[in-house]
Amino acid sequence: MDRSRISHDLFLRFRLIEIIAFWEGRLTTNHLNHAFGISRQQSSSIINKYMKLAPDNLVYSPSNKGYSAADSFVPHFSQGNSDEYLELIGSQNATNSMFSTLGLKPANCEVLHPATRSLDPAVVRAIVQACQDNMRLEVNYVSLANPSKDQRIIVPHTLVHNGARWHVRAWCEKNSEFRDFVLSRFLGTPEPVTPSDITSQQDTAWNCWVDIIIRPDPRLRKEQRQIVEREYGMTKGVLKVTTRGALVQYYLDLMQIDTKVLKVNPNSQQIIVENFESLQRWLF
Repeated sequence: MDRSRISHDLFLRFRLIEIIAFWEGRLTTNHLNHAFGISRQQSSSIINKYMKLAPDNLVYSPSNKGYSAADSFVPHFSQGNSDEYLELIGSQNATNSMFSTLGLKPANCEVLHPATRSLDPAVVRAIVQACQDNMRLEVNYVSLANPSKDQRIIVPHTLVHNGARWHVRAWCEKNSEFRDFVLSRFLGTPEPVTPSDITSQQDTAWNCWVDIIIRPDPRLRKEQRQIVEREYGMTKGVLKVTTRGALVQYYLDLMQIDTKVLKVNPNSQQIIVENFESLQRWLF
């Protein structure tokens, strides 16, 4: 199937069709109506287009007035893994999500969301534009180490979400190095100054790709290690994750791996970093 000839909007609709039909077992035009704000006729047309491209994937049941995944179902616009469906459930519970009115009915499912950080739209717009135009920005920034307003000039290049909050990777003229700045800690509106010669290509930590090798805590019993290996999808007892050097610490935090303290009880953390020594230069 040549997916390159399908528009992005249609791709998203086909993807939703596959996820709902496969995981919930019943797809109706209402799902597309609510998700994309389109009419019932449009939804029917989209489902028909999908069935022409993947004729063996859906079957219609007159009894429940909906489509379900056929036994021969093969995903073409989705990956067919549970994360897709679980993320869709999570987005449904977010009031600002386009899928908040989707009407999915997962069995006994509840999703917790971290507290939303307060982000000033003027700050975000200024930083996004500076990233695009490679501009120097005059900003006012506060931190726990320096709670007083600190004026400095930065050259941002990439927005990053570390699993809990947004920050921007930027060159800091005050410290003469690339640093991470939390978006919610900017005060006022950043002001563009002049174009900069500093680019993301000069950010060594950003451009260096690093392997993180994770194993079950060896102090666990063999049966316990096997459980952990299965949970994390390890291959031969190892999970290898490749990420940017600048993001190593954030990934370990996201995995709840405490690099500073080895828990007395191996059940507390359950996993360890095997190549910790080679990663120390990236930790903070």
